[in-house]
Amino acid sequence: MSKNSRTGGRILVDALRSQKVDMVFCVAGESYLEVLDSLYDVRDEIKVITCRHESGASHMAEAYGKLTGKPGVVMVTRGPGACHASIGIHTAKQDSTPVVMFVGQIDRDHFEREAFQEVDYRRMFGPLSKWVAQIDHAERIPEFVSRAFKTAASGRPGPVVLALPEDMQKDQVAVEDVAPYAVIQPHAGAGDLAKMQTLLAAAKKPVMIVGGGVWSLQGGAGLVKFAEANDIPVACSFRRQDVFDNTHKCFVGDLSTAPNPPLLKRVKESDLLLVVGSRLDEIATQRYTLIDLPKPKQVMIHVHPDSDVLGSVYQPTLAIQSGLNEFAAAAAAMKPVASGAWKAWREEARKDYEAQLAPASYSGDLDLGACMLWLRDKLPKDAIITLDAGNFSGWPMRFLQWKQPRTQLGPQCGAMGHGAPAAIAAKLVHPDRVVVGFSGDGGFMMNGQELATAVKHGANAIFLVFNNGMYGTIRMHQERDHPGREVATSLTNPDFVALAKAYGAHGEAVSRTAEFGPAFERALTAGKPALIELRMDPDVITTRTTLTKMREAALAKQK
Repeated sequence: MSKNSRTGGRILVDALRSQKVDMVFCVAGESYLEVLDSLYDVRDEIKVITCRHESGASHMAEAYGKLTGKPGVVMVTRGPGACHASIGIHTAKQDSTPVVMFVGQIDRDHFEREAFQEVDYRRMFGPLSKWVAQIDHAERIPEFVSRAFKTAASGRPGPVVLALPEDMQKDQVAVEDVAPYAVIQPHAGAGDLAKMQTLLAAAKKPVMIVGGGVWSLQGGAGLVKFAEANDIPVACSFRRQDVFDNTHKCFVGDLSTAPNPPLLKRVKESDLLLVVGSRLDEIATQRYTLIDLPKPKQVMIHVHPDSDVLGSVYQPTLAIQSGLNEFAAAAAAMKPVASGAWKAWREEARKDYEAQLAPASYSGDLDLGACMLWLRDKLPKDAIITLDAGNFSGWPMRFLQWKQPRTQLGPQCGAMGHGAPAAIAAKLVHPDRVVVGFSGDGGFMMNGQELATAVKHGANAIFLVFNNGMYGTIRMHQERDHPGREVATSLTNPDFVALAKAYGAHGEAVSRTAEFGPAFERALTAGKPALIELRMDPDVITTRTTLTKMREAALAKQK
């Protein structure tokens, strides 16, 4: 390719073009002004999404990575900007999402003087990222950027952070551009697959647990083919319900913060666990109590792209290092294991899952379960659902169904403030698809200002705000552990409808069940971002119980 003299800022933007970047999420800052100026010249090729807070920008980049499988790109300024954006980097690390963040940095000759907004990003982001570096020489920009994208997307995906000294961006150097990055993934060997088949053939009560990072449509289809051929029950880990078609006969539920009790019992009774992609983290294992540590009583086959994950917490019978989509393709091509004994086991597990799809009867004004059933019936197969953190998310997670990968975007790490930015990113990537962002009133207010971003860029997502006037998850824990002693969890909220309209979005409030369907239909046809406030009963704290019942049970236990 041509070797021409350019500024560091222009070299970086050309490096992004070489890596096929089509969208950048940012909050502008003078510390990377040269990069911004160079983005102006390619504004028809790389869409720059101006956000209102760096945490919102980083969440959007993380959602982009989940949705596309390509690294989401976020740019922030030094010091405070990087600190604000760190939450999205932490989410990308725990959720195995490819993200590349560029951080403006102080001039190179100002280091170690506590200069204005000085931060050592290697120390700050070291534990939160796969790789963090600083580009001190403009001629090395193509090298660093290529490595950053390859690192973020390969093996177990994750975030990479690159710092850009402000003066470096102005250096004029001649350097060649580089080719697009190539994703490198390990593949399961024939010997491992043969041993897996032998272990499966000996099982009487197998369960497959799927989760992990970036799944493709083809990978999801491969999993379904393998599970169907072997008639094996499949559970998804927390906020990975879209990995496997929930309507398929083999799907039996999710190992989340509020799992179906029969599913937990079934996992404990299983004699083989085929774990594909999941790290078997705290939530999937119910605080490491669901499966024996360190050696499970079941035969365990653990498939993961990162060798550091395999055997780090649980010692599997068979560890297979493989990319997830690569493993799914290989498993789908295997000869099925003939085991008629599994059919009744799988059918019973499926019945348990289907039984909890019907919400309990509710006589209050707003029946959230009925609203979810309406959505389950109306949403198209490729609708994208984004989930913030909080108890409210139990309603969509329990009663909605996902049918294909890359349709559920939610932080496994439990980061509040994710739902609204993720919905905006999803609508920008797929403007022709229905996108619904679920948030509680607490989480929405952490990044609700990004409604301005949605309006500015025409991201016409629908935002559902579950308003119970509290930090519901923490209040639930208070009533369970310290009944009647509420502190720091009550909230004073704005008028969400007025707030939406102030930003230029469509806004409505729903306080009765019959109002929900018509309000959602109007939101779909509003031609602008739309917010629907769900004015729920604060006592209805989960899909299975109330605050009153929790308080009474806790008080009775204290007597």
